[in-house]
Amino acid sequence: MNDNQRPSLDPWLPLQERAACCEPRPLVRARGLTLRYGPTLAFDDVTLDVHAGCITALVGPSGCGKTSFLSCINRLTDLIPGARVSGELRLADLDLLDPRLDVIALRRRVGMVFQKPNPFPLSIRRNLDLPLREHGMRSRTRRADATERALRNVGLWDEVKDRLESPALALSGGQQQRLCIARALVLEPEILLMDEPCSALDPLAGGVVEDLIAGLRGRVTVLIVTHNLAQARRISDWAALFWKQEEAGRLVEHGAVRQIFETPTQELTAAYVRGRRG
Repeated sequence: MNDNQRPSLDPWLPLQERAACCEPRPLVRARGLTLRYGPTLAFDDVTLDVHAGCITALVGPSGCGKTSFLSCINRLTDLIPGARVSGELRLADLDLLDPRLDVIALRRRVGMVFQKPNPFPLSIRRNLDLPLREHGMRSRTRRADATERALRNVGLWDEVKDRLESPALALSGGQQQRLCIARALVLEPEILLMDEPCSALDPLAGGVVEDLIAGLRGRVTVLIVTHNLAQARRISDWAALFWKQEEAGRLVEHGAVRQIFETPTQELTAAYVRGRRG
């Protein structure tokens, strides 16, 4: 499969069936979560559950705190001068705001895929081998097996198995993004954070990546930021609308994707999903 071919996958589950496949079982719990960059509020008082094995889409206009919310979960906020997080944030039984937290170990449990593909300027093989080595996998055979498994999981193995020593940067944009997803998955994370992973790709390559994300349902918890409402409706089980109100990002509504798109409880949600706002 290449970026000009959509994989032959089963059709999307109908909206009314999808939430039944992902019963509410919170893996990530945010309670009154607030993030400040110096004196500026990125988002304020967010209470949200992210359910295990499901795909949850964060939607809303730019600048309302969606990406910043992701950054709290894997502690990328630690790298931002002046960033201060308050409230409660847990991954299962782990307190994500504990200053004593082993952040390296956390990032094995929480994978991240960014908007623009960012493979290491190394070979295809080393892009996956390096994180395995960094996290203590010493066996070359085990690393090779894990690399093949991850590449198969993103539909890349057959495309690259004969050129694993070739530069990753020589791959097409869509292949690079799938490699980045494989690099995140190779560590077998509990949750995968995705920040607009299709927005930098052409429609065909973006479609391949979208199908890949949908195929992760039930295997890994996915929290995806997207401005593409059609994409959110196609692939997600749950959706949450963020909006900037009173100079801070706020959570307006959260629920099963069918409820958010068909019977929202908030007027702002209804206006946004129907294209009247945002």
